[in-house]
Amino acid sequence: MNPGTGNSLPRTPRVLSPEEIAMQAGRQMPFVRLPVRASVFHDRQLRLRQLAASHPMREYLLFVADLAAAQHQALQDHPPVAVPDASACAAAAKALKPPMPAFGWPRDPLWQATLRRVLTLFAAPLAAGPVRDTVERLLASPADWIDAQADRLSRRITLGLDLATAPLIAAGLQAYWTQLALQTADVHGERVFGHTEPGTECPCCGSLPTASITRIGAEDGGFRYLHCSLCSTQWHYVRIKCTHCESTKGIQFQQLTPEPGIALPATGARPGAAKAECCDACHHYLKQVAMEKDPEVEPVADDLASITLDLLVADAGYERSGHNLMLLFGDPDPDNDGGGG
Repeated sequence: MNPGTGNSLPRTPRVLSPEEIAMQAGRQMPFVRLPVRASVFHDRQLRLRQLAASHPMREYLLFVADLAAAQHQALQDHPPVAVPDASACAAAAKALKPPMPAFGWPRDPLWQATLRRVLTLFAAPLAAGPVRDTVERLLASPADWIDAQADRLSRRITLGLDLATAPLIAAGLQAYWTQLALQTADVHGERVFGHTEPGTECPCCGSLPTASITRIGAEDGGFRYLHCSLCSTQWHYVRIKCTHCESTKGIQFQQLTPEPGIALPATGARPGAAKAECCDACHHYLKQVAMEKDPEVEPVADDLASITLDLLVADAGYERSGHNLMLLFGDPDPDNDGGGG
């Protein structure tokens, strides 16, 4: 599709956001919103099933929903994992770095037990077929190969990544890192996750956000949070500011809008629930989902379901900065060892 014809991408002029108004009035909000053990993956799988009902990517959304259901079960009675000690947390805070970076923090060997539990739960209802075959191949794979694949995922490298097993390995990493974030907060308190540099990366694990979410409610209504692609932590990031280069100039919002006689692609979400915050300074964009438009939005699920928006915004000349571990693409050029999705 061409954004100049068919489904257009209107630009919204710079205005003072409700968040900026609230901040000017001295209103406080929590900097970090940790994932809730009982609901983080449960809510994701419910939203994915809702969005899948009339979606052209129905089968894949249901696949990810089933994975999220397995992640939920694995997280409920997850055994304790090794967490950073007080001195390591203090050193990270002094350096304005996350205390357990996704690539750098030594993963507890227990993470592979988490992965296997997720896979076992996920595979239990599967009939014979390609998906079950892929799960069984992964379960039979050597631990060092799995760790090497996990390293590529953590560093956002697609060169050499096994794309068939990548979402499955990612599901294990997400469950493990969510446990790690929650347990670290239990031991050291939530304040261990403070402001870091750059502010565009997760203060818990340093991963990129999948998308941002503008919230509703008495405590943080109107404020924008970035949603971590790995541990599902959310951290405050002011609106109308690029989440890639941190510029506050040339920010434009683009979204799918209907034109007479042209139907929008089915996404399952309410109109206006997802839009792209585009930066004319660096030509990157990040999705933003709005609870005021649809209270049931979930960043990972709604990012997957709004892939048509990615295609149109890319056609307009912007590059995706968000990272979704359930949306990975093929190998980059041989001279480029980085990738994203």
